Amino acid sequence: MALKAAHVSDVPNLHQVPENSTIPLCSSRLFKGVNDDGDDEVKFGYNLPKFMVIGHRGSGMNILQSCDPRMKSIQENSILSFNAASKFPIDFIEFDVQVTKDDCPVIFHDNFILTEDEGAIVERRVTELTLAEFICYGPQKEPGNVRKNLLRKTKDGRIFEWRVQNDDPLCTLQEAFVKVERSIGFNIELKFDDHMVYTEEELTHVLQAIMKVVNAYANDRPIIFSSFQPDAAQLIRNLQNTYPVFFLTNGGSEIYMDTRRNSLEEAIRVCLTGSLQGIVSEVRAIIRNPGAVTRIKESKLCLITYGQLNAFAATCQRWHACNILWVLRE
Repeated sequence: MALKAAHVSDVPNLHQVPENSTIPLCSSRLFKGVNDDGDDEVKFGYNLPKFMVIGHRGSGMNILQSCDPRMKSIQENSILSFNAASKFPIDFIEFDVQVTKDDCPVIFHDNFILTEDEGAIVERRVTELTLAEFICYGPQKEPGNVRKNLLRKTKDGRIFEWRVQNDDPLCTLQEAFVKVERSIGFNIELKFDDHMVYTEEELTHVLQAIMKVVNAYANDRPIIFSSFQPDAAQLIRNLQNTYPVFFLTNGGSEIYMDTRRNSLEEAIRVCLTGSLQGIVSEVRAIIRNPGAVTRIKESKLCLITYGQLNAFAATCQRWHACNILWVLRE
């Protein structure tokens, strides 16, 4: 995790962030309420702190093409990564949940999982695998089990062997509840394919499978739901009223067919229409449009930011001064 500070003025522009930029961690661990005077209190099972730190995919995402060894230190979205992150002063860990063909919620970021078979790359959609097929990839829990070599495709189409210094098996949501340090909150990102159109019935089926595990194993662990899929965010809000729901947005840095995803203004509208508790925005969108912070707060919404610029001390000092909840993403 991050250990030293760099100043935001060292960033050449919003699209170039030095790989070794880091900040000291501090958190409220855990929960003091959104605002001491109660003005910004969000109504659900518990209060969020005024300022909090969230570990992205546990101890950080894997960037296999990076020269920074931290990006290949621990297998992302694994029990090992989650418990390693819990040793730092953070409030939550964030991870991505998808549901297999046989209705088991599993933790994995990418829509597709890759391996190599007799020299050919084999690519399969995670949600089209059974749980038994999914856990065959990567290191195995049981000695003697046959493993499939795990590969990863980058956004530009390059394929890398998913090799990290500290590997760990793929895991389910249930395992995370049972095996991860109980003082750590879970930010559960409801993962859906940006390029697919889902019916309400399809989304509801997936979300009910996730809620079945949450209801059975969450106990008193703090939980936040979040999703880039606006219909999924609104549906999970309708399915339960215990845990806060946040709408994820990159604030317009990428354009989607669904216009609700293309600006902070649309994100505010999604939250107000669906009675969501807040927004998770890519940090550059907030820096480019600082007036959105006022509009978000006036709408009685919480704000979390993500992105590499959160690794700069000046950025985080600004968020702390604005009472913005923020998420550390490496």
